Amino acid sequence: MSIYSYHLVQTSSLWGLKTMIAPPSPDRVSGLIYAECMTGMVLGSPVFSFSRMLIGQLVLFAQWENEAALDSFLAKDKIGKIFANGWHVRLVLARQWGHFSKFDIPKDIAEIDLSDSPVVAVTVARMKLLEVPRFIRWGRPVEKLVRDHPGVLLSLASIRLPQTVSTFSIWRSQGEMTDMVRGHSDVPRPKRHVEAMQERNRRDFHFEFTTLRFKAVAEFGEWKGKRYLTWD
Repeated sequence: MSIYSYHLVQTSSLWGLKTMIAPPSPDRVSGLIYAECMTGMVLGSPVFSFSRMLIGQLVLFAQWENEAALDSFLAKDKIGKIFANGWHVRLVLARQWGHFSKFDIPKDIAEIDLSDSPVVAVTVARMKLLEVPRFIRWGRPVEKLVRDHPGVLLSLASIRLPQTVSTFSIWRSQGEMTDMVRGHSDVPRPKRHVEAMQERNRRDFHFEFTTLRFKAVAEFGEWKGKRYLTWD
């Protein structure tokens, strides 16, 4: 069974640019099925601000044949050693919505009990460039909803120019996450996500879009001086 990993690391702008120019790829990294290498963004930040593209904050979202391949990448690969200095979480896929052609996702995903553990949600999309203004208009309110939600342990967005955007969030529980999605949260303007999805259904912002829900199985390192998951 394949495993996924989500990595965050703060590095220099120079290393950030080098990594974005030549990111990890399956033809160079043994056991890597697919990876998206991006720069971090602050959810809900102004469109024209330095918070929209943090060159020195690298994000890697990857699917691996097994954990041994991930361990080897972090220990032996030049770029892997950069990410080894940061924070990452290892993930088992629980559910998928939408489609993103690069990931190798089976049609029948084994059912996983998420009732008593934190839940990780990742979205990945390829944007239609002419739809970017609409996407920002409808997407930023949702970013703020997720960023400020009391059920979120960690949330951020990431981008790889010109077309790839992604979000990542860790939720205390599946119930709090699904309440947000359905507009049932006890927060101001709770239906922002519902309204954005209705607009997307009316006219899609993306060529490809997927939402992935995971069970976290291990956490390594710290991000901004914190760990976000605990196991008994």
